Amino acid sequence: MSTELRFGWTTGACATAATTAAYTALLTGEFPDPVGIVLPKGQTPSFALAREELGAGFAAAFVVKDAGDDPDVTHGALVGATVRPGEPGSGVVFRAGPGVGTVTKPGLPLDVGEPAINPVPRRMMREHVERVAREHGGSGDVVVEVSVAHGEELARRTWNPRLGILGGLSILGTTGIVVPYSCSAWIDSIRRGVDVARAAGRAHVAGCTGSTSEKVAAELHGLPEDALLDMGDFAGAVLKYLRRHPVPRLTVAGGIGKLSKLADGHLDLHSGRSQVDLGFLASLVGDDDVAARVRAANTALGALRVCQEAGVPLGDLVAARAKAVAEGVLRGAPVEVDVVVIDRAGTVVGRAGGPAGHERQRSAE
Repeated sequence: MSTELRFGWTTGACATAATTAAYTALLTGEFPDPVGIVLPKGQTPSFALAREELGAGFAAAFVVKDAGDDPDVTHGALVGATVRPGEPGSGVVFRAGPGVGTVTKPGLPLDVGEPAINPVPRRMMREHVERVAREHGGSGDVVVEVSVAHGEELARRTWNPRLGILGGLSILGTTGIVVPYSCSAWIDSIRRGVDVARAAGRAHVAGCTGSTSEKVAAELHGLPEDALLDMGDFAGAVLKYLRRHPVPRLTVAGGIGKLSKLADGHLDLHSGRSQVDLGFLASLVGDDDVAARVRAANTALGALRVCQEAGVPLGDLVAARAKAVAEGVLRGAPVEVDVVVIDRAGTVVGRAGGPAGHERQRSAE
């Protein structure tokens, strides 16, 4: 029995297949089923049609998105394209159908007011419209309305509302292929979050490992929603993108377990890809007896409690080392870093960097 994880298809690939089938039917009266497309790297998958509609002046085709073995929020979603003739010379004009969002904030790779269909999927759809036009004698001037069934509901489980993409999902994909557990959509959302914050003129953003640390960072610094980056386990993604696209100040906030892994040099904080090293935490503690008790603890939180009882500021020590690791990844980029470490209750148990000084200066002003 094979244990290999199965690859899947992006919403952009599904929308391209639906567009290809619909435009073919608009020109010929027949839907190709399955419909084949060519992906950016040359792969040639075929998609079965789940639904098709042909009427006066339009054709629509729908495919079910298969994300393979990736835990993708859009797995099983019905992705559709309705194609209508466009104005002569207009080329391909995109519209957001039901379940596809609209861009409302600057900073994304699309203009405000545009449907949230990313550049690579747009290019794929244009290329396939041109191919169908050549094969069947069409002009290539069409209006393509992309839809995702229940997309507005699904979008609430994504970053879209925070990024200013309202009314539904984004049509995504740079290769057309979903790599299982690559979390490429999450990392892309982190990057778009930085872009939106920069476009809004934010001088301070926070990369947080979860909702509790996000709430703490927002309250500590009075940060608006579009300055909060849902970093999750991907500290490296935040730091590497800020290295190329700096924001003056970054707060990294998270639990003692996650941030002890960052302090130890890990940039992916997922429990399946990095582990808390109690020996490392013990090495931060000067007292030999306390260090021995830290090594014997079961978790980072247990080590923290040992240190709290002994009066050793383990949270501050972890924050300072995590700050140093973050600054190393930034490689001199003009980003001031501070770190906030919390426990499970959301209590701040460690800090490093400039926040205290900044807060004192703010109150003095």
